[in-house]
Amino acid sequence: MKSQKSTYPLQPPRERGTTRAFLFALLMHVLLGLFLYHGIHWQNSTPAGAEAELWTETPEQPTPTPAPTPPVQVAPAPPVNQEEADIALQEKKRQQQEAAREAQLAEQQRQKLLAEQQAQAKRQQDLAREAAAEKLKQQQAQAEKLRQQQLAEQQKLKEEQLKQEQLKQQQLDAQKKAEADKAAKIKALAQQQAKQKQQLDQERRARLAQLQGLAGESTSGNGLATSGTGSGSGGTATSPGYADKVRRLVRSHLVWPGDTKGLETVVAVRCSPTGTLLSATIERGSGNSQWDDAALRAVQASDPMPLDTNGRAPASFKVTIRPSAG
Repeated sequence: MKSQKSTYPLQPPRERGTTRAFLFALLMHVLLGLFLYHGIHWQNSTPAGAEAELWTETPEQPTPTPAPTPPVQVAPAPPVNQEEADIALQEKKRQQQEAAREAQLAEQQRQKLLAEQQAQAKRQQDLAREAAAEKLKQQQAQAEKLRQQQLAEQQKLKEEQLKQEQLKQQQLDAQKKAEADKAAKIKALAQQQAKQKQQLDQERRARLAQLQGLAGESTSGNGLATSGTGSGSGGTATSPGYADKVRRLVRSHLVWPGDTKGLETVVAVRCSPTGTLLSATIERGSGNSQWDDAALRAVQASDPMPLDTNGRAPASFKVTIRPSAG
């Protein structure tokens, strides 16, 4: 059992009847002293003899000559009986012993009562300490329980926050992965397009080299001219339908929101056998620089040029571009 310090010093409970017991003990001691004193004085004293005088009243008569009176005999005091004295002394001693025994019994009773009171006070103090210790233990248990609940709530909150962060991270990872996949697809598509373009360029260069190696081929004087947005009339080197192919392709890339009256631009074109546009220049302008730029952009956007029926594109030709008549 844990000890607990009190605010005030521990004091024994006040006994009842202490003053009465003290006065009773004092009275018994005084009586005992008196008995002892008288007993000793009675044993040491000797009883004195008794004397008496007798007087007789007589009528006045002639005084005769008195006859001599014999002396009065005083009776001696009876001797003290030693046995009775011893008995009386023993009786006094017995009484003294009884008085002392009663006083001792009273003191023992007082001591016993005092011990019981002290034991009861100690039991009460022990019970009070045990109750205080039990109360303190309960308070500590409640405080520990409350602390455990707070820790559990904090742990739960941390777990929820961690789950939310993990969910956000998963969403971010999924978004990054989707973006990476999209970028990878775009990159793969761009690589595929670049590869296809490279293959086309290689084919164009190969055809151009083949055309340049032909000894009797010369098409620099061919002129293509048709009415409409894009034209292509070939000389003897192009098929009849080649000009329509060029016209449709250039028209699909022409953008002109302005006036169309009196506008006509001639663009000189050089390309490889695969149709790859090697150069495009304005040979004759219309007088409107904005229209001339739009016509040139339409020709440049038509790269590669369409192939003829023989599977090749002319090496050079001219395209006459007019706005659409509506």
